[in-house]
Amino acid sequence: MPKLCEEDRARAVLILDKLRLDLHEACAGNEEILFSMKRYIAKRLEFDERGTPTQRRKLKEQKMKTQNGLCAVCNSRLPDHGAELDRFHALRGYTIENTQLLCPTCHRSTQQARDALSIHTQLSGGIQRP
Repeated sequence: MPKLCEEDRARAVLILDKLRLDLHEACAGNEEILFSMKRYIAKRLEFDERGTPTQRRKLKEQKMKTQNGLCAVCNSRLPDHGAELDRFHALRGYTIENTQLLCPTCHRSTQQARDALSIHTQLSGGIQRP
């Protein structure tokens, strides 16, 4: 996944600083409200990236049906609980086209292979921004 350049990071910091000021103004010194608003905003940003738990659960159910209850890598029977929804490309989100359902063992090995590739990419100069 591409890293932010200094210019993009500086813009993100400005946005975050403004958000913090807006939150403090909106809460008028009420620490409990400030805490709750921060948590609410953090969760909504996470949902922007990952979808809601309900959306991911429904996607898992769809994948379980389309994969006939089998792991997409080793074709073993998926467990009733603990099957992992795996994204091919993190930036493309959790969609039917961008996911596969894996058993815990295959998910772990797939993620380790991706992590190793990411480290190799970073060490060899990384992904350059256009």
